[in-house]
Order: sequence, then C-alpha cells, then structure tokens
Amino acid sequence: MADPRTWAGLAGIAPMLAAPGRMPPDDLDDRYGYEVKWDGVRAVGYLAGGAFHLVSRNDHDITVAYPELAPPDRLTSARLVVDGEIVAFDEQGRPSFAALQPRMHLRDEARIARRRERNPVVYMVFDVMYRDGHRLTGLPYRERRAILDALGVDSAPAWQRSGYRVGDGAALYEATLASGLEGVMAKRLDSHYRPGQRSPDWIKIKHVRTQEVVIGGWTSGEGRREGSIGALLLGVPGGGRGGQLDFVGHVGTGFTQRTLTDLGARLRPLESDHSPFAGRLPAAAARNAHWVRPALVGEVVYAERTRDGLLRTPSWRGLRPDKGVRDVRLES
Repeated sequence: MADPRTWAGLAGIAPMLAAPGRMPPDDLDDRYGYEVKWDGVRAVGYLAGGAFHLVSRNDHDITVAYPELAPPDRLTSARLVVDGEIVAFDEQGRPSFAALQPRMHLRDEARIARRRERNPVVYMVFDVMYRDGHRLTGLPYRERRAILDALGVDSAPAWQRSGYRVGDGAALYEATLASGLEGVMAKRLDSHYRPGQRSPDWIKIKHVRTQEVVIGGWTSGEGRREGSIGALLLGVPGGGRGGQLDFVGHVGTGFTQRTLTDLGARLRPLESDHSPFAGRLPAAAARNAHWVRPALVGEVVYAERTRDGLLRTPSWRGLRPDKGVRDVRLES
C-alpha cells in the first residue's frame, strides 16, 4: 500500500512537539488552553475515501496493531488528518504505559486479537490539521479545537475527544496530580500548528520525571540474573563526532523476566566491539560491559539528575518503538 501520507492526496503532517516547562504565570493563564497529558503513544490519523491509517511519530504505519481504532461512521466520507494519543488503561481506569507496552510491538493478527481483549486501547484525539481539502495548521489552536469539537469524533467506541479548558490551569494541574495522571499540556490559544517542530507555544508539565534514552550497552547480571542482563547502559545523542552518546546512567530495576528475555533477543543483533559513548564511563558502569549499536529507544522514570547529568535511581518503563534515536534529547 502506498505511503499513507500521500495515498489519499493528503500532505504528510509530522506531529508538533511540546517543550518541557512549568505552568504559565497567573497573568498569562487565560491565554492558554489546558489539556490532560496522556501517557501513551502519539499517532497521526489519516482518513480519506473510507480508509484509515495511523502513523507514529517516527513515520511508521501502525494501523494493523490497533484494529479497534476504526474511525466514527459519520466520518467515513471525510478527508481528515487528526492528532492524538493511543492510550491503554489500568484496572483503576488510569492511563497506563505498562498496559500499552504489550500492544506496541505486535503485528501478528492472532496475537493482537488476544491482547486486544486484555489490553484494549482508545484514541484520544486533541487536534485536527486537515479537513476536506483545507489545511488547518495556520489556524489558531482555539479555532482548530472548535472544528474538532464539531466533528463528533467521540461517536466511535474507541475514539475519544480529549477535552480542554481555557484558563484556570492550576485546577487541572491539581486534579491530574491527585488522580495519578502524567501531567498537563498548556497550549497558547493563538498558536499555530507547527508540524515536526518543538515549540514553546505548547508546554508539557509532568508530575513525574521521565526521560527517553538510547541503549548503548548492557552489563552482565549476577545472582538470579546470572547469564542475563543486569543493567542497561543509557545515553542521549550528544552531538559528538560519529553520533556518539552522552552517558546518562544505567538502569537495573523495573524489568520482568519476560522483558529481560525480549531485550536480550533485540540487543544480540546489535552487538558491537566499540563503545557508542563519548568519553569514558564510570568504572562501575563499564565493568563487564557489552556494547551495542545505538538503535533502540526506551524510557525511564527517575528521581532527579545529578550535577554531572546522570539520572538518579532510574527505573525502566519500556521500549519506545514509536520514537527514533534522533528524537531523543535530554529534558530540562
């Protein structure tokens, strides 16, 4: 099948990215729309001629992985490009990245059908960039949201329109914190949609510290993990020669045995004789190190960063197949 960004005559629209930051000051509060920050996988939806495609942030067609995300019947004749987040929920009804993880790598229909029963997903739609021959990216956020509200996207079982509020961001911040959600998005009401750009017009305010990382190697396990992975060696692209990574720490917690087995299988073909990190690693991290080509992106949660840029007490959250190495940067 042709590239879903062009098969329907729709120009490719990479998702706009938010900059990490803090809540806007009180005197600017009413210039922003506030949304829940969903803990899932970003996906752009293309709908035209009754066909539908989901494209991840790193340009992979992921439609087959989420068959329940068929669009609303009322939109089958429309030509649309929408932006949203694929989200799974835990037993308490909270967005859960852990619940989404088992779905992210699947492409086999039988396995998807089984996982679909245990880990259903929804598509939380929060923006519209194209409608029936009209590119909407130059319209202000407030106007795009009005168009989205009128579409009735939440008339499909697995589609939901992500709500927003104008002003009073502090109330949403406190509500999401109390509910155990990931955080808040603050978007300027007059901001345009800037495809593929990271803009301060959109601010992500997290309740927990997470960091996307590139796996540069691993160390051998001991005790119950003997013969397996003990810890992953983590980096972020640092702009050095040859695309070397800046070392940001190692993670040895947050793994299940199934996760370790899967990671081992994915890392073996990437083994290398050379360290992908710029400079020398701390002796404790480099001891018994096995290097790999920097190709796999994951995510950790951590307590804080040290003065020399290392992640303190990181815990593994999972791989991020929706993101490429070039997407990873050290978050402020």
